[in-house]
Amino acid sequence: MWKRALVGAVGALRRPYSSGGGGISSAVNSMLLRSLKDHYQEVAKMNMPPQKVSPPSPFTIVKGALDSHGPVLKRSYGDEEVSIYVMRLLTPEDEDSAIDQLFIHVDVSKPQQNESLIFLCGLYEDALGIHSVSMRPKVQDSGYLLIPSQYTGPVFAELDEKMRDAFHSYIEERGVNESLFKFLQAWLYVKEHRNLMRWFKTMGLFIDGKKPATGA
Repeated sequence: MWKRALVGAVGALRRPYSSGGGGISSAVNSMLLRSLKDHYQEVAKMNMPPQKVSPPSPFTIVKGALDSHGPVLKRSYGDEEVSIYVMRLLTPEDEDSAIDQLFIHVDVSKPQQNESLIFLCGLYEDALGIHSVSMRPKVQDSGYLLIPSQYTGPVFAELDEKMRDAFHSYIEERGVNESLFKFLQAWLYVKEHRNLMRWFKTMGLFIDGKKPATGA
């Protein structure tokens, strides 16, 4: 499994070592640099999931999403803009498992409104579940979801069943359903791979006393 191999490469860096000297020596630096280089090359050779998986139409991939904390997908729905943010749902027991459950933040905004309608959902290969629904200030250029300072609404699970069903229909009508899973799963694999490669590289440059190139 690709993900298990990726976690194994990181875990190998946790092996303890001992040093006979009283301070940090060039030998220790050299050992760490060799380890970083070896694992960088190991991760670089891994067979990645297909990168040509396309999102369901009419969603489009947000330019630069792999290198930001912003939305991954966007689409227009009438005068609305629907944005999808994603992260994996992860517990310590799942550290070396495949990405089989996702946490998505759905932002529905309108040009004449100062706030967006926000859905926080769990996304699986065969289902989507809404955890909460709230109104929040529109997301700024940073791409981070702002923490609301006012009441955000009742607990979703405590809403009337008909209202819960209506909210599900609302986002499904905008294309937010389990059909997004395959693309977002592959996208996260690619993002995690890129982040790990960047980590090995920048860590090695720091240890070696070199300045990373712009954009590295």
